[in-house]
Amino acid sequence: MSLRARLRNYANGDGALLLDGGLATQLEAQGAKLQGDPLWSARLLATDPQAISDAHHSFLKSGADIITTATYQATIQGFVRHLNVSLDVARELLVSGLHLAKQTVPAYVSDTHGKACPLVAASVGPYGASLHDGSEYTGAYAKMMSVEELKSWHRPQLECLAAAGADLLAFETIPSLKEAEALVELLRELPNCDAWLSFSCKDGACLADGSPFGDGVCVANKSTQLLAVGVNCCTPEWVETLLDSAKALKSPNMSYIVYPNSGEEWDAEQGWRTSSGKSSIPALSHTWIKQGAALIGGCCRVGPDQIAELRRHLEGHGNITIR
Repeated sequence: MSLRARLRNYANGDGALLLDGGLATQLEAQGAKLQGDPLWSARLLATDPQAISDAHHSFLKSGADIITTATYQATIQGFVRHLNVSLDVARELLVSGLHLAKQTVPAYVSDTHGKACPLVAASVGPYGASLHDGSEYTGAYAKMMSVEELKSWHRPQLECLAAAGADLLAFETIPSLKEAEALVELLRELPNCDAWLSFSCKDGACLADGSPFGDGVCVANKSTQLLAVGVNCCTPEWVETLLDSAKALKSPNMSYIVYPNSGEEWDAEQGWRTSSGKSSIPALSHTWIKQGAALIGGCCRVGPDQIAELRRHLEGHGNITIR
C-alpha cells in the first residue's frame, strides 16, 4: 500500500504513522563524534556506514513506520570540499545514504518476520544546513538569495535521490517561505516523487524567518505531490498552536506531519538543557492527531527508546496500527 493510501486511512484524525527520531542523536549514542563537523552525520557515509545502518535498525526495532536517511547535511559540493573527492564520488556518497536505509528495511523485516514494510524518506535539509552556522533556524540567508538560486542549489541533490528510488523526499527544517517555494517548484521537475515539507519555526505562530505558519501551508497546498506539511525540530509546546493557526488553510488532501525535538534547548556554553514547562511528545500526540497529524515522530534528542515509548502510548489508545 502506498504512503498516500496509508495516510488516507488516518484522514479523520483516527491515528498516525510513526516516524523515527534524531538519527544524529542515535549515532552519538553509539559513539560517533559529530559536533563541530560541517558534514555532521553525513560524514559517516564515507567513514562508518555500518554505524548508520545500526542506527536505522535501532529505530526500526523501536517501531518506526518510516525512517529517514543520513543525508540532511549531505551535498555534492560539501563532499567535494570537505572530503576532497570527485563529483562522481560525491554523488555516490549521497546516494549511498538512501541505499543504506533501503537495505536495512528488508533485513529488519526478514529478521523479525514483520508484516508491514517500513518506508524510507530521503532527507533533504535546507541551504542553511550546509553553511554550518545554525541558519536553518533563522532563514536569514533567504533574504540574499532568489528562488531560482535556491532551486539551483537544491537541484543536484534532489535529482540524485529521486533517481536512486527514494520512497519519498523529506524536505526538513525549512526556515523560510522562499525556500519552501523553491522546493515546491523543484518537486514539479520530479513528477514521480512524493514528499513532505516540514518547517523550522521560531515560536507557536511563525516560521523561522518570521512568516506566518499558515503562509507556509498555503505554499504546500500548491503541490499535489506533497503528502504532508508540518513542523520539526521545534519544542513540542509550540506544535498545537502552529497547527491550529493554519487549520482553515490546509487542503483536505494534505496531512500534517509533526516531529519536534525533545523539548531541550541548545546553549552554546551549557550544551543541551531542559526548557521550562517541558512536555513529552507522547503526552501531546493525541492532540496533534485530532488536529490532522498523520505522521508523528521526533527530531533532535529523541532516540529509539522515546520512539518506542510513543508507539506504546499510541497503541494503548488505539491511535496506531499494531504490527
